[in-house]
Amino acid sequence: MKPPVLILHATGTNRDRDAAMACELAGGAPEIVHLNALIQGARDLMDYRFVVLAGGFSDGDDLGAGRLLAVALRHELKDALSRFVEAGRPVLGICNGFQALVKAGVLPGPMADVEGPGVFGARRVTLTRNLLGRFECRWVHLEAEERSPSIFTKGLTGNIFCPVAHGEGRVAVEDDAARSALEAGGHVALRYVDPDGGRGAGWPHNPNGSVGHIAGICNATGTVMGMMPHPEDHITGSQHPRFHRGESGELGLALFERAVRYASQLD
Repeated sequence: MKPPVLILHATGTNRDRDAAMACELAGGAPEIVHLNALIQGARDLMDYRFVVLAGGFSDGDDLGAGRLLAVALRHELKDALSRFVEAGRPVLGICNGFQALVKAGVLPGPMADVEGPGVFGARRVTLTRNLLGRFECRWVHLEAEERSPSIFTKGLTGNIFCPVAHGEGRVAVEDDAARSALEAGGHVALRYVDPDGGRGAGWPHNPNGSVGHIAGICNATGTVMGMMPHPEDHITGSQHPRFHRGESGELGLALFERAVRYASQLD
């Protein structure tokens, strides 16, 4: 049977249908569910095997990108989300969903240098305004970090090519100790690279100026991952921006396929 996938919708998000299509093509059975349905008990998180927090502008980003959604995750849904993650079920946050997971403390989660076990960690990493101070909308190349335990990138040999669309996507850390813990703990899952796969390139290849060219991070177990680029916007060959010139490949669908396959093996 296809594993049930919950696509979390909050007022203002606008990429939920794209995420649902990606999950369906990957072999899952997606259902778009409003945040309030979970808070009010109309839906139970544990009825699903995979959760995707889609991109957009939850609550209009009135108090900061993803911040109000983060409050709901940390307080209204803390117990349910803790059970889900502790059960080893995958969670993917994309763009605004990534911002919410980071600001709730779910990503990177507790880091081994100073924090104990659990799902929610101290906020030593954040996502803030792009280095150039402007909204970035462009296609980028992503490389999976080999040391990462992320179930979304495990075994991924090729790169991912997909767009970014954000004004607050720069990964920043509290201090050098936090950056060291992020790297040493394998929390870095994806990095921005140039078209040839080279690391260290600046703008536009690293569109927001993220420290360490980080595009995505995961928790210690690799079952929760967040990323600023939109892999759900490149799930078929015809979505490639130069498809009509004969170019294709590096689909973002690979991330969803791994997550759905992993979720289908869970009890």
